[in-house]
Amino acid sequence: MQTIRIKSSASGTGRPDHDPDRGPRAAASADLTPLFAGVAVTAGCVGAAFALLDLSSPLRAPFVLFFLLAAPGFALSPWLRGLDTWARVVACGSGALVVDLVVAQAMLALHVWSIRGGVAAVGALSVLVFLSALARRRRHRAPSRRT
Repeated sequence: MQTIRIKSSASGTGRPDHDPDRGPRAAASADLTPLFAGVAVTAGCVGAAFALLDLSSPLRAPFVLFFLLAAPGFALSPWLRGLDTWARVVACGSGALVVDLVVAQAMLALHVWSIRGGVAAVGALSVLVFLSALARRRRHRAPSRRT
């Protein structure tokens, strides 16, 4: 008869969520993920503020560019939950470029192009896409009242 060993979580390390099979680098990078997300959101907000308030700074262009790529990309990510990580990154990046180009093309065709308007339109579209994903998830998780 074969014996199956089960590793206990209380192995004397003092950390119940510590997995000895994972290296310390994997645990450290998992701990920094919320920090990186917070930095990305802050950088995007700074970029939007620079563009919408028409502030001049040498960092305006990189922050606005980051906002224009990150906001639609992060908004599209809940729609792509079924993909693996790298496929999701590529699809979100491509989708962000498509959103930016469609907004720019529509504004140019309507003769209403402005930097502030473009940033506001991309931000508004990103919010709408993200909220639609949240509404869809909430609708599918809600218990049905069929009797």
